Amino acid sequence: MPSLSEVRAQLTGPGGMFEVTTEEVLGRPMQVYKDRMRSLREIPQAAIARGDEQTFIVHGDRTYGYRTFVETSNGVAHALAERCGVGHGDRVAVLSQNNPEWCLAFWATVSTGAILVGLNGWWKADEILYGLQDSGSKVLVADRKRFERIADRLDEAPDLAHVYLIDASPEDFPRSAGAKAELHHFDELTAEPTDRFPDTPIAEDDDAVIFYTSGTTGRPKGAISTHRSMIANLQNTLYTTVANAMADPEAGNMLGGGGPTVSLLTSPLFHVSGCHSGLVVGMLAGVKIVIPVGRFDPAEALRLIEEHGVTVWATVPTMVWRVCEYPGRHDYDTSTVTSVAFGGSPSAEELQRKIAETFPNVRSTSNAYGLTETSSVATVISGADAKRKPDSVGPPVPTVEVRIVDDDDNPLPTGRTGEVCIRGPIVMKGYWNKPEATAEAIDEEGWLHTGDIGFLDDEGFLTITDRKKDMIIRGGENVYCVEIENRLVEHPAIADAAVIGVPHPELGEEVKAVVQVEPGHTLTEDEVREWVRAELADFKVPAHVELRDEPLPRNASGKLLKNVLRGEGEVSFAETL
Repeated sequence: MPSLSEVRAQLTGPGGMFEVTTEEVLGRPMQVYKDRMRSLREIPQAAIARGDEQTFIVHGDRTYGYRTFVETSNGVAHALAERCGVGHGDRVAVLSQNNPEWCLAFWATVSTGAILVGLNGWWKADEILYGLQDSGSKVLVADRKRFERIADRLDEAPDLAHVYLIDASPEDFPRSAGAKAELHHFDELTAEPTDRFPDTPIAEDDDAVIFYTSGTTGRPKGAISTHRSMIANLQNTLYTTVANAMADPEAGNMLGGGGPTVSLLTSPLFHVSGCHSGLVVGMLAGVKIVIPVGRFDPAEALRLIEEHGVTVWATVPTMVWRVCEYPGRHDYDTSTVTSVAFGGSPSAEELQRKIAETFPNVRSTSNAYGLTETSSVATVISGADAKRKPDSVGPPVPTVEVRIVDDDDNPLPTGRTGEVCIRGPIVMKGYWNKPEATAEAIDEEGWLHTGDIGFLDDEGFLTITDRKKDMIIRGGENVYCVEIENRLVEHPAIADAAVIGVPHPELGEEVKAVVQVEPGHTLTEDEVREWVRAELADFKVPAHVELRDEPLPRNASGKLLKNVLRGEGEVSFAETL
């Protein structure tokens, strides 16, 4: 059986299915796939041939076949152009929970050459209005719950001309004084499905999506994904699937194999994992996407897995933990699930053990690393490698380069810890209307400085040790929080854990652990310390331990909001997943 490196050489070499070449991209030489789509519009143009014999989206009691969905999205595209004047480069914002309307608005917008702005569904009024103002969105698609937050303040979004409500009537919301936005029902956009696609010219490096970073300080920044970057992520996913199947046919893969692929989509669509790696990949690959109604609930996720025969589930670790620790998990048939993937944080061996207990036929677990700024996945690990290196997030996917640098931007050798930098066609074009922030993030050679801390091993596998800004320096020693957190969550009485630094007059900082105790368990501060001390150096043992019953604050991508734990001010879009 060939190794992954041998398979990679075969697939990406001259004449290979995923041949890689070098071209100039935005003025810089860059590795790209030789054969590739040139715009996102080509994806529905290919997918419509699947007809309605194949189901694309299920949401509650609503089902869309591939042809019906594509024709409906085409109708929405033409309606946006004719009713709202949406053209190339205009911004269409979506503020909603996951639903078919979100998906229709996405495909209609990018197929027109306009730009989809994904607003965080957990934001409050000031943050939503900031996103609308910053992006200059002309159209907003919103559901009732989220639109209610800004309904009386539309005058503060001067560029907004049209609002399309998904599950509410325009009559429910009197127009605020000074607001020019007209209110409509979303159904007005779906009245005339058609197989006629928009014909606006689209270039590879045209802006496609603006997603706001989940930064925990300052105003969010709008990361621009281009048609090129999103298609590169799509092709990287397809490559990974083919390569893993060739290297380990028994391990399974994220696109099924041997039968229909049914995916449970629980990541928010306003995040790259949900949109770029879920919705976009799913359409081209012929996946049936099952979208839960409302906020995430482990019992409902298990019910949908059983009812629809879900085969793959890609999500954030928090959701996997919640399902794997749900008391009634064994009351549901989860035998159809063969692959579970998670990103957002390094995996612990304990999580993989719980996955095996909950999903008896899982043949492959995979972990991925990426950012909003990288249009989703930059590295991935799965199959035997995931079991062999459970703390790693894997090697970079083809066309993507990863290097580690010190504080002076000098490349570091294998095994040395420093800042992770990424280069390739997946990297964002920049931050919307923020040239200074873009220049700080992406250097002249095209390297994105991620702010994450990690190292590359002798096989080129990346391990993330911490966020640069979250690293604790205790008495001159660097303490990488994730190492302690991984140790803590292995304790049977600990459901979740976060490690932060607290000021100390002599040491600079001390280690503090914030621990969520499992329901039905008891735990003392000293027991927590002894658990860490048994495996890690004394300077990593928490000097302070906070025990709590409620979940820790996380954002939509599953990242811990450590500034909330430090008491550095409210982050209003923090909401337990």
